[in-house]
Parts: sequence; structure tokens; C-alpha cells
Amino acid sequence: MNIIDKIESEQLKEAPVDFNVGDSVKVHTLVREGNKERVQIFAGLIIGMSGGSVNQSFTVRKISYGEGVERVFAFHSPRIEKVEVVSRGKVRRAKLNYLRERVGKRALLVKPADKK
Repeated sequence: MNIIDKIESEQLKEAPVDFNVGDSVKVHTLVREGNKERVQIFAGLIIGMSGGSVNQSFTVRKISYGEGVERVFAFHSPRIEKVEVVSRGKVRRAKLNYLRERVGKRALLVKPADKK
């Protein structure tokens, strides 16, 4: 094991929740304002995941006041407190970029996954 792999393995954070593309999630992030820290929630639909190991990230999209807002989160970031899965979705694509052209409720429309 070389030195880079050793450093990367120390920075890996254990994934508490298993989520995938098409899931509706709430991402709890720590936000620092001045000398205070608080938790801010970003709720939306996961439209893509990329990278691997330490560089893994996922993109969450939501509609805010009629405008689409996307945010990319680093999977192993210390700023992410937790990721809550609101609902699971069944999709047939790895990236849901086609949702960007949609407007209104259709912009977040994904088939619900069958419950097991």
C-alpha cells in the first residue's frame, strides 16, 4: 500500500445510509456563520453520482420558487452530518440530466420503487 492509499483510507467516512440515483433525500449539512455552527437541510432528488473512493460525490436537485437548484456534495465530507432517504425511486439511467429541461412537478417525477 503506497502513501496516497494510506492517507485516503484514513479520510473515508462510513456510509450510514445506502442511497442511489432517483432517491429523494434530505442532506443535513453543517453551516458555519461567524463563530456559530448550525445544521441546514437540503432536500431534493439525487440526479447523479460520480467518482470513487475519497473523490465520490452526488448531485441533489430541488425546485425552489420555480427555479431548479442543484448542489454537489462530497460523499466523505466532514460537513455532511447525515443523509436521510425520504423515498426510494426506480430509474433506468445512471444520470438523470433529462430532468433539467422539465418544469413544475414533472421536474422531480420518478417512479417509486417497489417495497420489499
